[in-house]
Amino acid sequence: MGGYSVVLGFAVVVILAWQASAQTCLKSFTDGNAIKSYASCNDLSTLNAALSWTYFPTNGSIDIAFRATPAASAGWVGWGINPTATAMVGTQALIAFKHSNGSTVVDTYNIVAQAPPSPSTISITVSNKSAVFQNTGQITIFATLMLLSNKTAVNHVWQVGSAVNGLVPQAHANNQANLASATTIDLKTGVSSGSAAVSQKTLKDRHGIINVVGWGILMPIGAMIARYLKMFKSADPAWFYLHAFCQSSGYIIGVAGWATGLKLGSDSPGVERTPHRRIGIALFCLGTLQVFALLLRPKKDHKYRKYWNVYHYATGYTVIILTIVNIFKGFDILQPADKWKHAYIAVIASLGGIAAVLEVTTWIIFFKRKSKTSPRTVSSAYGNGGTNAGHGFKQSHDDNSV
Repeated sequence: MGGYSVVLGFAVVVILAWQASAQTCLKSFTDGNAIKSYASCNDLSTLNAALSWTYFPTNGSIDIAFRATPAASAGWVGWGINPTATAMVGTQALIAFKHSNGSTVVDTYNIVAQAPPSPSTISITVSNKSAVFQNTGQITIFATLMLLSNKTAVNHVWQVGSAVNGLVPQAHANNQANLASATTIDLKTGVSSGSAAVSQKTLKDRHGIINVVGWGILMPIGAMIARYLKMFKSADPAWFYLHAFCQSSGYIIGVAGWATGLKLGSDSPGVERTPHRRIGIALFCLGTLQVFALLLRPKKDHKYRKYWNVYHYATGYTVIILTIVNIFKGFDILQPADKWKHAYIAVIASLGGIAAVLEVTTWIIFFKRKSKTSPRTVSSAYGNGGTNAGHGFKQSHDDNSV
């Protein structure tokens, strides 16, 4: 069991580290020439973007640093203030991208329609604007803005796109994250529209963490325990209780993750059409069927027990496969740093490697026991009243099936 504990412990550390690293905003940057420091910073609720700023009440100005990653290497990032609504149209924006000559350019854009905008003057006074392209692929926009009427509560909008034609940013995607990239923020206090944006991001992080641990880690470990440990006589009946603990814990944790997903869906119109949500509902239904099937499990010698076993195994492996697929779809939606996706791949690969070793080991044990149980030995055993019957590997395997 040491291997399982190590893998599970590593997985938990990785997932908790992912949550701890969710705070990506910084208060100190370099613009390529000097270090710029800011009084406040916020992680924005979508697109893995962050805003840092310093508010100067004496003249109603702000220094800002907006950081995000373009949707493609030739794409763009943008941030701006909308004086009238939390919407894209009407935004007085700063948009930056990497020019074909290798420089990083930033300009002002008045977003007056859904069509791709051209550089133009805006109603907000902007100075000291610049942009830096980082080796990580992120672009940081620096600027000083004069707030209209020294009003600190502003509607701000941010966005990323995948292409630029000349100096004209092309349309961004219409994904859930792109459509939800606007909120109200008080630049004096740092509070975003009743903190709704922050709490939604927190809910997304919890949704991802809970589902990875419950469905994505505990469930596969529980299945491996049932398949491999029961082959060893010394592990009976401990394997069954370990299997039941992992599966029930995974289901309970997974249902909590599923519930957070429903909450996120209710707060995000249109999400019900995504494959991630549909697979999540299917997983909940299949997992619940597995729980109820335990209440209807026939006894070991019942004539229907073999059919129940087939159902139990098939449903269990289906849940595991769909879980792994859905977790990667969740990564695509939440868009955490690539290292956390790679870390989960490492966890699954480790479990797969352990399963491969145990698969070979149990087959070796099976053939060794089978070779020791000759037809003569079996006949003699039954001839002696069957006192030695059932000592073969196959019989032990069937009797311990769950």
